[in-house]
Amino acid sequence: MAEKERTARKAIAATARMKSLMADHFLSLKKAKEEGNPKVAWCTSVGPAELLHAMGFLVYYPENHGALLGATRQATDCIPVANAIGYSPDICSYLTSDVGAYLKGQTPLTKAYGLETIPKADVLVYNTNQCRDVQDWFAFYAREWKVPLVGVHTHRQIKKVEQYHIDDLTAQMKTTIPTLEQVSGNKFDIDRLREVVGLSLECTKLWRKVLKFGAAKPAPLTFFDATIHMAPAVVLRGLPEAVDYYKLLIDEMQERVDNKVSAIGGERHRIYWDGMPIWGKLRELSDQFASLKTNVVASTYCNSWIFDAFDPNAPFESMARAYTELFIVRDESYKEGYMDAWIKDFSCDGAIFHDARTCPNNSNDRYGMPQRMTERLGIPTLVINGDLNDLRCYSEEQAKTNIEAFVEQLDQRR
Repeated sequence: MAEKERTARKAIAATARMKSLMADHFLSLKKAKEEGNPKVAWCTSVGPAELLHAMGFLVYYPENHGALLGATRQATDCIPVANAIGYSPDICSYLTSDVGAYLKGQTPLTKAYGLETIPKADVLVYNTNQCRDVQDWFAFYAREWKVPLVGVHTHRQIKKVEQYHIDDLTAQMKTTIPTLEQVSGNKFDIDRLREVVGLSLECTKLWRKVLKFGAAKPAPLTFFDATIHMAPAVVLRGLPEAVDYYKLLIDEMQERVDNKVSAIGGERHRIYWDGMPIWGKLRELSDQFASLKTNVVASTYCNSWIFDAFDPNAPFESMARAYTELFIVRDESYKEGYMDAWIKDFSCDGAIFHDARTCPNNSNDRYGMPQRMTERLGIPTLVINGDLNDLRCYSEEQAKTNIEAFVEQLDQRR
C-alpha cells in the first residue's frame, strides 16, 4: 500500500535545484563563520531581512532550523533539554527544540550539509509579528554569545492596517541601523535597500503565482509540496537566486496545468489547511491524503511569505506594511474573510484546522472559527490536535482515523 501511495504523488523536477540552493546557502554561512566575513545576522522568518541583506550580512533563519529539527524528528529528544533549564513545554516547540539541540551539541545541518554546529550570530534581529516567543528565543543566544539583540514590536489583532502602525514600525526599524552598521562594518545605503526590496517584491509575486497554481483542476501541487518549495521564499528572500528558482518552478507548474497533470492521481477532493505543518509527519500525512485521492490545495501557512506591499520606492514604509499585513497579526474578522476567499478561489470541499499545542498564534480553531466557517460556507471542517515539532502532542492513529472519516463525509456530499 505504501508504494502505491508514493507513486500516486507526482514528483517535482525542480526539487533538485532547490536542494542545491539550500546547500549553497548553508555552506556560505559555514564559510563566513570560518573566515569571519561577512558577518552573520539571525533573523525571524518574517523579520526585516531586506535591511540585513542591504547591510551586507549573511542571514540565517532559526525557524528554518526548527522546522528541520521537526522534519528529521530530532525535536522530541531536544525539547526536554530546554525544558530542564526552565523553558516551559507549553511555549513554541521551535524555540525549545532549537535551544535543546544547541545544548545537546547537535543539528540536522551536520548530516545534510556538513556543518558541525549552527552558525553563531554576530547580531540577532527579531520581529514580534509572529509571537513574543521569538524575542525570548533570540534573547537566549544573545546572553549565551554576548552579541547584540535588536528588533521591532508589531501591533497585534489588527482589523485594518493604519498609518500609525506603519509609522511606528518604520521608526523602530530605522533605530536598528546604528547597531547593524557597527556590527557589519558597513554604512547603510538606501539605494542598496531599494534593490533588495525590489528583489523581495519579485520573489513574492512569483511565490504567489506558484501557490495560485493550486486553484487549477486538477491541482499540479499540494500543500505538502509547498511546505518544501517555500524554502527559497523564506531563506533567500531579497536575493536573485530565489527569483531565478521560482521562474523555474513556475515553468514546470505551467506545463503540468497545460497537460492537466495532477499532483494527486485521480484527485477527487480539495482541502484547505489552516495552521502549522506537523513537520515530523509530513510524509505520512501526504501519503494518506494521496491514498484518499484528496489534495490539500491551499493553506494559510504557505501564504505567510506573500508580501504584496513591498515597494522599492518606499523601502522602509513598504517593509513595515508588508510585515504588518500578515495573516497572523490580524483580527478574527480579517482572518475569516481571507480564508473564505482562498477556499472559494481554490474550490475547496472542506477545511482542516491544525491546533498546534505550542503555537497558539497559528492555531485558529480555539474561538469557534471552524464552526462559523461551516455556517458561512456550508463546508465541513475538521480539527486535528498536534504540534509543529513536539510529536508527543500528536496521536497519529487518532488523526488518521479522523481524516478518513472526514473524507468519507466529503464522499457523501458529492
